[in-house]
Amino acid sequence: MTNTYSNEIRIVIGSWGSYNECNERALGSRWLDLADYEDWDEIVEELERQGFELDGIDEELFIQDIDNFPSEATNWDYMHPQRLFDILHEAEVLDDSGKYDTLMAFLEVRGFREFEELVDRYGASWDDDIYIYKNYDWDDYGREMFNCCGYEIPDCLLDFFDFEAYGESFKYDGIEEYSEGLIEIRR
Repeated sequence: MTNTYSNEIRIVIGSWGSYNECNERALGSRWLDLADYEDWDEIVEELERQGFELDGIDEELFIQDIDNFPSEATNWDYMHPQRLFDILHEAEVLDDSGKYDTLMAFLEVRGFREFEELVDRYGASWDDDIYIYKNYDWDDYGREMFNCCGYEIPDCLLDFFDFEAYGESFKYDGIEEYSEGLIEIRR
């Protein structure tokens, strides 16, 4: 399975008031590309331009739809859009494709809540101890670890060593499989 996401995370913001009233904003805002905004106040201005009454019926906001982000990462109905924007902005995921790719791999093996905790604790350095081994399988990883440790086996005996099993033995050290390879999470 290949990652089909791009780091242009877009959301539709809805309000519980308009949703329950079935008014013209019941289907939410237009798609908002989060990378287009420097801070939450700019998003508030955009919502007001779209007719949201943020001091009235539209004060309770929720994420109605999300694009380029795994929808199963959390229950979006209970995540305030400002929290999502703030955490992604602080993590520098919106403007750094490397951090975005790391987050997508991370969310395949861990939850959004754990990502939030890393960002709350370490800010933009949340991914300092996360390593991506793209296109690696357990055999590749086992061979790399074997070579890094300085082990030497005569070439005539290499076919008798199970590098895949050796690589899998590192699962206990925080190495996990994701759709595009392996990810190591040391924190």
